[in-house]
Amino acid sequence: MTAALPPLRLKPGEDKRLRAGHLWVFSNEVDIDATPLKAFEPGQDALLVDSRGHALGTVYVNPGSLICARLVSRDSRYRLDESLLVHRLKLALGLRERLFDAPYYRLVHGEADGLPGLVIDRFGDACVVQVNTAGMERVRDSIVTALGRVLGEGPVLLRCDSAVRELEGLTRYQAWGSGPEAQTLEVVENGVRFQVPATTGQKTGWYYDHRMNRQALRPWVPGRRVLDVFSYMGAWGVQAAVAGAAEVFCVDSSEQALDGVAENAALNGVSDQVAGVQGDAFDALAELRQANERFDVVVVDPPAFIKRKKDFRQGFKAYQRLNRMAMQLLNKEGLLVTASCSAHLPEQRLLDAAQAGARHLERSLRVVALGHQGPDHPVHPAIPETRYLKAAFCRVLPAGSMP
Repeated sequence: MTAALPPLRLKPGEDKRLRAGHLWVFSNEVDIDATPLKAFEPGQDALLVDSRGHALGTVYVNPGSLICARLVSRDSRYRLDESLLVHRLKLALGLRERLFDAPYYRLVHGEADGLPGLVIDRFGDACVVQVNTAGMERVRDSIVTALGRVLGEGPVLLRCDSAVRELEGLTRYQAWGSGPEAQTLEVVENGVRFQVPATTGQKTGWYYDHRMNRQALRPWVPGRRVLDVFSYMGAWGVQAAVAGAAEVFCVDSSEQALDGVAENAALNGVSDQVAGVQGDAFDALAELRQANERFDVVVVDPPAFIKRKKDFRQGFKAYQRLNRMAMQLLNKEGLLVTASCSAHLPEQRLLDAAQAGARHLERSLRVVALGHQGPDHPVHPAIPETRYLKAAFCRVLPAGSMP
């Protein structure tokens, strides 16, 4: 018989957000006189109760984190164990198999798939797992076992090296949960093949969230000159070349990333169309302008310039500057694709940054399409942070041609 869970009691009125659908409990919402947070071990299961003792569901607790508990189930009978992991993985898999005809996608997107603190990307038979919280770290081996039960045996790489783990008091590491170990991972996206490094690539090795936006770029590029800034392994640029772009320049600060661009271009038979430019993105944009280079399409897909709310002012200025410099390289009636993965930058503010750049250059900007993360990155409507990705396809015109 399963032992009863210890209670974690909320202060009066602090249950409203949870009842409305949110999954997080902040440390200042807990009645620490009734249930001291220090009494819990990091990752320990608990029964969340309101100020009157009514059960709200099961959580896992981390007394040392600002988000001190995360809701696992609203049914008090269930806790975070292998059985629940298998059930949630099957639900997640069912969605992806309905949407995609090949096993290349984000399989688990944290809270939006009912598994807060867990991210899993699938690369064919292999999975790359990010364990970001103490509760998920406690069941790490069960995650690997559950994946085997749901998907069948295959390589599982634990990329537990994200900086967010430090907020949970966790160390960073990489390990193979099951083998065989691999140096590279295969991706097939929009019919284009890629090889990405397993252990040295960014995040899980790939950014599946822009899949639909990269597909939407295809009609804009045949016969055109394209600039892909912050290219990483060439997801935008190589796909543009396969779609018929005449020339593609991929800009990245990483020599390893640009080596990957070249390899992926060769893999798809577009080496003659793709070139790499190594350097800081802002410096590279300035140098390309000085060299009088011009492009028909410029894609700027930077890392998050605004990682915390207090970074907003400085980060917003960076988005403004980036968009202005990108537009300076556009031919008349060129297309700017501007993106942001900053959860703290609303879509309208991304458009404001692009519009500010256009007005500074006395250009006229028109948004012809808006993009967002793909359906394998579902949004939890009660948790705005799960809707983080924005993309805008903007036609940039001379000011005199349009008011």
